[in-house]
Amino acid sequence: MTAEGRLNATITTGNVEIDKKLGGGIPAGSLTLIEGQSDAGKSVLAQHFARGGLGQDVAVAYYTTENTVKSLLTQMASLSLYVTDHFLVDRFRVYPLHISGQDVDSQLVFDKLYKHFKRLPKAFKVIIVDSVTNVVTHGQQHEIIEFFINCKELCDEGLTVITVVHSYAFDEGMLIRVRSLCDAHLKLKMEEVGERLTKMLEVSKVHNADRTTGNVLSFDVEPHLGMRIIPITKARA
Repeated sequence: MTAEGRLNATITTGNVEIDKKLGGGIPAGSLTLIEGQSDAGKSVLAQHFARGGLGQDVAVAYYTTENTVKSLLTQMASLSLYVTDHFLVDRFRVYPLHISGQDVDSQLVFDKLYKHFKRLPKAFKVIIVDSVTNVVTHGQQHEIIEFFINCKELCDEGLTVITVVHSYAFDEGMLIRVRSLCDAHLKLKMEEVGERLTKMLEVSKVHNADRTTGNVLSFDVEPHLGMRIIPITKARA
């Protein structure tokens, strides 16, 4: 196997325990859905994937509705996910998305996103969209499905596309349809364990994982550390 083949076999988070639960990482060329509640750690997980890809010499394009370029770099650095050097040499691109309000033209946004993905230089093999919540919330079912089908086609061409969305954006039927199109589905939620609220990551599916995937892990998000795994027994204590 070539060096490029080894590097691009999976996209990891850089966190050994999380990657174990993923069966080694997200297979390159996969369409991934990170779905969950507010404040459950969706963006942090997406940022870990960004740093993990960069650490594997894979260029990453990050589309964000929550941050400016500066605030995203600062936020990631606060979690010890250092990406500024990659940004300065144009291996990490950040595209702020201004999507808000009730008059979102979802079809237009989806079309622009897809066309922008297509225009990225070939070196950019990982695309992360954090998040598509507002577009999905105001979109028609056929617009949403078409967008994910288009993303899947890009994955068939070798790109890895990771989309982040709040759980409330989908009704159950739509979630089932979108999930069926995705190669990986990671669900995050807040759960009351004992007297504390704990973040939980459920690995619903990861196709073609190197090893058997786990099911659920609990974690905290800590400054200067990022995602810190909490043993289930300790979380329940």
